[in-house]
Amino acid sequence: MTERLAGMYAALMTGLTDAGDFDPDRQRALTDYVLRQGLAGLYVGGSSGESGLLDADELAAQQEVVADLARASGARLIAHVGMPSLRDSIRLAKQAKKLGYHGLSALPPHSYPFSDSEIEGYYRDLAAATDLPLIVYEVPIRTGRPIGLDTLVRILDLPNVAGIKFTSTDLFKFSMLRRRRPDATYFFGFDEIYLAGAALGADGGIGTTYNLLGKLYVALDAAIAARDLTRAQELQDVSQIFVEALLDIGVLPGMKAAFRTIGIDCGPTRAPMALRVDDAEDRMRAVLARDDVKPWLA
Repeated sequence: MTERLAGMYAALMTGLTDAGDFDPDRQRALTDYVLRQGLAGLYVGGSSGESGLLDADELAAQQEVVADLARASGARLIAHVGMPSLRDSIRLAKQAKKLGYHGLSALPPHSYPFSDSEIEGYYRDLAAATDLPLIVYEVPIRTGRPIGLDTLVRILDLPNVAGIKFTSTDLFKFSMLRRRRPDATYFFGFDEIYLAGAALGADGGIGTTYNLLGKLYVALDAAIAARDLTRAQELQDVSQIFVEALLDIGVLPGMKAAFRTIGIDCGPTRAPMALRVDDAEDRMRAVLARDDVKPWLA
């Protein structure tokens, strides 16, 4: 059950209208591009999809649009369903099951300073809502605090929990977790240092920049599997060049600016998220025109 979810997944972005509403047509255009890159699949409705700014109805609509497109492609689909309300999370999980998604994921509850036992209870109830394998999510940059190692071990032991998406630079904690629960599936969530996570045993990656440069990350994963460290470092360097440019612009607004430069309009990011610079498209166009970046566009 867990092995089939391993591999490289784009943390799919969301297409919005110019007014900031969910746009099925822009979502289709974006998803079609991502599906052409040879990735294992799509991680739908996560942080890269602006899920913290969307409501459950919009995320449900996105699930359906993506499922329709992906069905013929053979891509695996993981639905991120981590909402502030457990009720909404379970609703999205059950719809994902009906739509043929292959797995679920969810960041922990984050609206209040929940205790470890409350977080564990959230995952227990969500994992019991369907028979889809659940990938839990360690992401302190979203939740404001890391989950303790012992708590994560207990969560991985819950029925139907298949693994974890680990988006933290605490690589020692990542290693300790893998040693304690070696049979779980481990996804690493920081694109710019995926090589480090893979060297410590990650089974795959889930990332924002995979939307645009998915072929790069497929090649990086292949270089790692071939034990070609020199090639892997070269590819990781390209990833870092792109990510460094995004950080000055704002990651998601910058990604949407980059897509506009290649003729795919995903719309704006939802307010209050906004571009940090006035020349975002010019900056992204320059980065994508580099000889070491351009070949990786789909």
